[in-house]
Amino acid sequence: MEDWRDWKISKPQDFWGDVAPCEHVLQIYDNDDAFLNTLAGFVGDGINSNDCSIVIATGAHLKSLESLLAAHGVNVGPLIREDLYIPIDAEEALSVFMINDRPDPELFFNMVSELVQRGHLKDRNIRAFGEMVALLWEQGNNIATVRLEHLWNRFCKREQITLLCAYPKRGFTDNAGHSLHRICAAHSKVISGQHTGESGVHYKDTSLLVI
Repeated sequence: MEDWRDWKISKPQDFWGDVAPCEHVLQIYDNDDAFLNTLAGFVGDGINSNDCSIVIATGAHLKSLESLLAAHGVNVGPLIREDLYIPIDAEEALSVFMINDRPDPELFFNMVSELVQRGHLKDRNIRAFGEMVALLWEQGNNIATVRLEHLWNRFCKREQITLLCAYPKRGFTDNAGHSLHRICAAHSKVISGQHTGESGVHYKDTSLLVI
């Protein structure tokens, strides 16, 4: 990918504040530190905005995220009780709607609709993070990955929620350029996956992305 210094830069709070409902944002990251900093900023901005943040991630990433939030003075216990922060294990979520190694649309929509309804109980905006696609991609199930991305797009447009996805760069090995284009095409923005050490989000609209 081209150098992130050529991308647009925005302060994290400004970037997430400007992301419109139904936007589908992608990060392809070099390492967990870069990914977790992005995810913590996404969830942290949601907390500050009184949004409901649904985080569907691996158990290890949920634990690391909550530790990072705690280091910034955020106690997730009360947020969970108020459905301001809804953590869901990604592997358990996949087991709900995957049939014969493919996502079943009805089962998927039922699962995520129930989560969104919990967040909407107090008339809150919803933002969600999903790591299920990354798990499918790492398993080599590329067809299911792309199908799930498109199901998410349909759901986000219908429910007007903001969605963040993230993939580790190590998963893009064979014919990486073609694979990246397929994934980027399912998203509205892509943000840098590097930990730059700067206070900002480097991003591009996917229509302008050069791989």
